Amino acid sequence: MADRKPIESWLTDMDGVLIHEGVPIPGADAFIKRLRESGKPFLVLTNNSIYTPRDLHARLRRMGLEVPVEAIWTSALATAKFLDDQRPGGSAYVIGEAGLTTALHDIGYILTDHDPDYVVLGETRTYSFEAMTKAVRLINGGARFICTNPDETGPSTEGPLPATGAVAALITKATGKQPYFAGKPNPLMMRTGLNAIGAHSEASAMIGDRMDTDVLAGIEAGMQTFLVLTGLTRPEQVEDFPYRPSHVVDSIEDIVGLV
Repeated sequence: MADRKPIESWLTDMDGVLIHEGVPIPGADAFIKRLRESGKPFLVLTNNSIYTPRDLHARLRRMGLEVPVEAIWTSALATAKFLDDQRPGGSAYVIGEAGLTTALHDIGYILTDHDPDYVVLGETRTYSFEAMTKAVRLINGGARFICTNPDETGPSTEGPLPATGAVAALITKATGKQPYFAGKPNPLMMRTGLNAIGAHSEASAMIGDRMDTDVLAGIEAGMQTFLVLTGLTRPEQVEDFPYRPSHVVDSIEDIVGLV
């Protein structure tokens, strides 16, 4: 492997790396504490677009993880940044929760079901047939189709839940239009996050528990990558992919000393 620059900034996924089903993973508190003490820029990322950074800050704090609001980067924020670059001051019909609608309001978007520029699909626990029908008709009428992330399932204490990617497939089937996904594995999410903290990819590292989103996004953004084995990817599955992470470790606990 070519020599890499020392790691000066860190990006880490949240679920499966720092927490699992609402419980901190051993070493997560020490890792966040070390990052804050080091003064190095860092971000906690999530493809989940339901919550605002303030919501996630409060949830993590209740678990004993003190992550500043400005150090949380969601697929909703990445989506909003993408749309603001593409069509400033545009309009969108949104299927999603406060994390997404707040991000779009903050960039000055109008949320409407009347001739919107975009249909934007995010995570929600209340998908409705009526809303999906409206989305299909608006896309057929010319609205561009954007999704926060391609995850087909999401975690819960009761088992997997249908997620944005699964609902997007339904709308694609009905319209024949493929969406643009702004979240991981799109390296756009990493690059916009790095820009937000003034960091550079060649001196940054991405930590994740999924080969197909976290590691792939990190590689395509030009970062060092760490795969932790506390989430979805098992050790034997690494060889199933045509690319490899820079490092494979058991958990976030093994990375604390590298900060």
